[in-house]
Amino acid sequence: MIVVLSLQVTDVWAPYGGYPKIVREGINENYLPIWLQGIGYNTYYSGKLWNQHSIENYNSPYAGGFNQSDFLLDPFTYEYRNAWMTRNGGPPVSYAGQYSPDLTAEKAYGFLEEALGHDEPFFLVHAPIASHGDIKLAGGFVSDQPQYAERHAHLFKEYQIPRGDDFNPEVQGGVSWVRELPRLNDTVIAYSDEYQRARLRSLQSVDEMVDKTVKILEESGQLDNTYIIYTTDNGYHIAQHRMAPGKECGFETDVHIPLVVRGPGIAAGHISKAVTSHTDLASTIMELAGSSIDSDGTPIPLTAERENNARVEHVTIEYWGLAIPEGIYGYYGDANMTEGMNISSHAVGNNTYKAIRVIGEEYNLYYAVWCTNETEFYDLNPDYGHLASQYAIAGRSFDNIVPRLDALMMVLKSCKGQECVRPWGTLHPAGDVVSLIDSLDSRYDVFYQVQPKVSFSKCELGYIRESEGPQDVVQFEKDMQEQGAPVKFRYQGGFSIWT
Repeated sequence: MIVVLSLQVTDVWAPYGGYPKIVREGINENYLPIWLQGIGYNTYYSGKLWNQHSIENYNSPYAGGFNQSDFLLDPFTYEYRNAWMTRNGGPPVSYAGQYSPDLTAEKAYGFLEEALGHDEPFFLVHAPIASHGDIKLAGGFVSDQPQYAERHAHLFKEYQIPRGDDFNPEVQGGVSWVRELPRLNDTVIAYSDEYQRARLRSLQSVDEMVDKTVKILEESGQLDNTYIIYTTDNGYHIAQHRMAPGKECGFETDVHIPLVVRGPGIAAGHISKAVTSHTDLASTIMELAGSSIDSDGTPIPLTAERENNARVEHVTIEYWGLAIPEGIYGYYGDANMTEGMNISSHAVGNNTYKAIRVIGEEYNLYYAVWCTNETEFYDLNPDYGHLASQYAIAGRSFDNIVPRLDALMMVLKSCKGQECVRPWGTLHPAGDVVSLIDSLDSRYDVFYQVQPKVSFSKCELGYIRESEGPQDVVQFEKDMQEQGAPVKFRYQGGFSIWT
C-alpha cells in the first residue's frame, strides 16, 4: 500500500487517478520505496501496485523505486486465475490457470530469500488480490464473488454475515442514494452470505502467506530484527444498510480496517486505541527505518508509552466518484459513469463526500457532508451501525457541536503537512484548543457560528476546486469577542486524501 499525500489523485480511474495520473503528478519519482532506497534499503514488490497499471502502459515508464518487482497488470489484475505480470520491466507474462494469491506469494518468498542474502536492510511488499471480488475488466465490467483455492473449499460452510442492527435494516439510515435502497430479498441475502464465505476462503491463502513469511524470517535468524505490517486498503460492506458488496462509503464497515504490526519493541498482544489512518503509514515506516519525512501524516504510536502521549483524535475520510457494487446483484443508479467503464446500470454517481471521525474519551463521532449537501452526524458509541443521527453529546447540543465539526472539516479538506495532524492550531493559533472538548467551550460559540462550511455545488467524479465550496477558514483571535472581526486564513497548495 503506497500513501498519496497532498496531490490531486482523487480517484482510481482516469482522469482523476490511475497509473497515468500517478506518473503525471511525479509520484513515480517521489514516494515511499524511493525514499527508502535513498537511505540504503533494498526494496521489493509482488502483486498489485496501481489501478490502471496495465499491459499497455507498464513501461511508460516502468514503476520506480524497486530493486526487484513483479506487478499484476490490468485489465487482468482481479482475475484470480488469469493473471498477467511484469517482472522488473520485462514484457507481460500470462499465468493463466494459476491461482493469483499463491502466484504472488511465491514471488514474494523469492524476493524475501534474495533480500536476506544481502547485508543491506530491506523493504518488501506483498499485495495479493484476495479478498477482492473476481472482476473482469477486459471488454466491460463483470463482477462476481472472490475465487478461492480448492484446498479451502470445505471451510466456512455454515458461516453467515452477522445479523446486526445495520444488516438489511427495516428502517434505513443514511442519506442520498443509500437512504433510498430497497430491502434485500432472501435470494440476495443468500448470495451475500455465500459471497462472504468466498471472501473468507480466499483469505486463507493470505493467512498461509503470513505463516510462511514468518517461518522464512525465523529460519534466517532475522525475525526479531524485522517489522511485519499487515493491513488492507479498504473495508467492506455486504448487506449492511441494504447494500450489495462494496467499499466506497464512509460507514464503519468500509473505513475501520485492521492494522497489525509485529517487531522489535512492540509488546505482544497489545491492542492500541490510537486514532490513525493510512496517511500515517509512510511516516511510520520511515521512522522505523531511522529517518523522517515531511508529510500529511505522523508516525503511528506503536508502543503503549507513545500511545499515551498521542494527541491526535481525528481521521479524514474523503471520496470522489462512483459507488460501484460488486457481485451479480448490484443496485441501480444513475448513468454518471467513468468513461470507458460499462457499469452505468449499476454505479451511483452522487457518491462524493467528505467525512471526519473524531474519537476521544467522551465521544466517537462520525460527521459527513455529501456532494448533495446532505449531512450525517452519528455518535458511534451507542450507534455503531450508523442508523440514526444523534443530536446531543458531550454536554452540548447538536447546534453547538456541528459548527465545530464543520470548522474542523474545513481545515482538513485543504490541509497540507502538519496542519493535517494539528488542525485545531489553524483555527486557534494561540494553541489553547487542541481537541473537540477544548473547542466546545461556550466562549467560542459565536466564533464557530460564523465559520464557513464545507459544501458542494456539483457532484464531481474527482477533485474540482470550483465545485467544492468555500476554501477559507476563520482564525480565532483573543480580541475577537470584543471586535467581532474574524480573520480569514487562505490555504495554498494541495489537499489530503486517505486511500
